[in-house]
Amino acid sequence: MKKKEKSGKATRHLGRKGPEKVARSILEGVRKDSSSLSQAYQLTRIASRAGFDWPNIEGVLKKLDEEMREFREALALQDRKKILEEIGDLFFVLANVSRFLHFHPEEALKKTLDKFVSRFHYIEASLHQEGKSLRQSDLVEMDRLWEESKKEKR
Repeated sequence: MKKKEKSGKATRHLGRKGPEKVARSILEGVRKDSSSLSQAYQLTRIASRAGFDWPNIEGVLKKLDEEMREFREALALQDRKKILEEIGDLFFVLANVSRFLHFHPEEALKKTLDKFVSRFHYIEASLHQEGKSLRQSDLVEMDRLWEESKKEKR
């Protein structure tokens, strides 16, 4: 046992107060300098390879529903600390959904960011053609232009 510990092999001992820290974790390979979204993806991928995963997408989606309920509860309580925690949980579960479906969450988010920027540029350009600024517009008009931009891209 001591040889394994000295060689860096993961060992775990269960004490009266619960498990002690693992000498070396399989999660240590996750790069701390990557984005948090990438880290979430990597962590769930490693855990899955170790057998810590749902058997199908339904389990992940139930977890997403559970986290959304908890987020709504935190919002209702106006508990900023809890809201922040629940937003993090939602991001983590969504990264796991992405992994489960064989998409990297960074790729999915990047596509959405590009789409958002394109649609917002459409709003700005349309308003500019009408001789208006964003401040001279309102949400109803901007939303109409947003929907118009979606139709133009199809």
